[in-house]
Amino acid sequence: MTDSPTLSMPFNPAGIELDRRQGLSRQLYQALRLRVLDGRLASGTRLPASRDLAAALGISRNSVVRAYDQLYAEGFIEGRVGDGTYVAQLMPATAPAEKLSTKVSTGFSTGLPTALSTNWLDLPVIPSSKVIHSGTFSRIEKNHLPRPPSGPPRAFRVGVPAFDLFPFEVWAKLNAAFWRKPDLEQLCYGDPSGDARLRAMIAAYLRSSRGMQCSPEQIVITSGAQQGISLCAQLLVEPGDGVAIENPGYRAAGHAFAVAGGRLHGIAVDGEGMDCSALSATGNCRVAYVTPSHQYPTGVVMSLARRLELLAWAERCQGWIVEDDYDGEYRYTGAPLAPLAALDRQGRVLYVGTFGKVAFPALRLGYLVLPPALVDAFSQRRAVDVRHSEVSTQAVMAEFMAAGHFQRHIRRMRRAALSRRNTLLDGWPTAIAGVSDLPAVSAGLHLTVAVDSIEREQQLIEQAARADVEINGLSSYWLPDSTTPLAQRAGLVLGFAAVPEPAINAALARLRQAWQL
Repeated sequence: MTDSPTLSMPFNPAGIELDRRQGLSRQLYQALRLRVLDGRLASGTRLPASRDLAAALGISRNSVVRAYDQLYAEGFIEGRVGDGTYVAQLMPATAPAEKLSTKVSTGFSTGLPTALSTNWLDLPVIPSSKVIHSGTFSRIEKNHLPRPPSGPPRAFRVGVPAFDLFPFEVWAKLNAAFWRKPDLEQLCYGDPSGDARLRAMIAAYLRSSRGMQCSPEQIVITSGAQQGISLCAQLLVEPGDGVAIENPGYRAAGHAFAVAGGRLHGIAVDGEGMDCSALSATGNCRVAYVTPSHQYPTGVVMSLARRLELLAWAERCQGWIVEDDYDGEYRYTGAPLAPLAALDRQGRVLYVGTFGKVAFPALRLGYLVLPPALVDAFSQRRAVDVRHSEVSTQAVMAEFMAAGHFQRHIRRMRRAALSRRNTLLDGWPTAIAGVSDLPAVSAGLHLTVAVDSIEREQQLIEQAARADVEINGLSSYWLPDSTTPLAQRAGLVLGFAAVPEPAINAALARLRQAWQL
């Protein structure tokens, strides 16, 4: 009696299951490769002839040949003249078997390539700082960004503009025009500082809208404001340097400076902005991060006296001011305020701007306006990370601005944000237990209302979430080591620009029911 092909082979292919609706050669290659990696096919094992394996699996010989060819190309198998095909020697033959099996099961031994672990899904989940011994990893564990809220914008999401009003048709036409006949020079590696035309348009815009006397050469394009802040942290801060940040404030900025090794000093914010006397009292800060046009999250506008005091601090201490003008376009009484950078005469202010609050966050397009002496260093540092920015978005934004669409869109966005703000102010439920009256809102895309305790804050937020209304707690914006009494840290932070007026009214109705008003 003749043995079947399966029984006469050096290894049993019975466990190989192939889906005939998909590529057979690719599946066979993957199955054999896995068996080599996890040790089921040991080095030196003789593989069946392609014709025999094809017969055993009920597939064409060509499929087997293609799978073998790929395994040959990647070094998993080798041919011996006149003797057949064998699994290649992948590990030192002298390695003790028991130690070898341990290495394969963990995949973390220095003597074994990680690729030879049995299955990534089976490996234990080990914290990054336990695997890679670096101070940076330990700092990241303590200073990382939470995942952004999922799903489409809803009331009252913070940090989201009315991008439902963005002229996507205009943008699409400009984008199509760029790609129909792109400038070949733009498709090469470009200037890490960004597209020259876009930088010129930004400089012109800032001169007319902010009174900033800056040149295109002072501008470095970034992938959003956060990258601009991170670049400031990387280049201005040495490990151990003191960094002053507003408290409460934009925690993502604090994380960037902390990951760079800075020691964060939370500086109190009052009705005029950052308390500069408290800043001076710290005595060891090298950098101050501020949001003077519309403090995040309290909404306070920094007074002129405080602005001048802050500039004097930077000059006196040879420090740096990182000014984040994240929503400066949204001023509802009069023109946008002149930023600190427009008042700076000593080259101590680094201005962070973004298109995310006038277009949409996913655009990932921002910029830095730098003192001339810092431009080369920032451009070179950015080139190490990304070489240069994505080209078409910059080119399209430059044309969008040059054709006048940008200014028209800003005016439209400002009107929409004002209308949505008014809808929230007019419809906000009154006499909510433990909640103060809404403040006046003269700028920005959000407001903050005080609550009398953290417990009450959390209760209101949880009830709102069950009613599909998104509200941030002011308590989450404070540094963990803050000395301010807990009761003074509580509040509700409400973004009012993310959704149209009918959605705001509907959300307010749900809140009244959820809060049983």
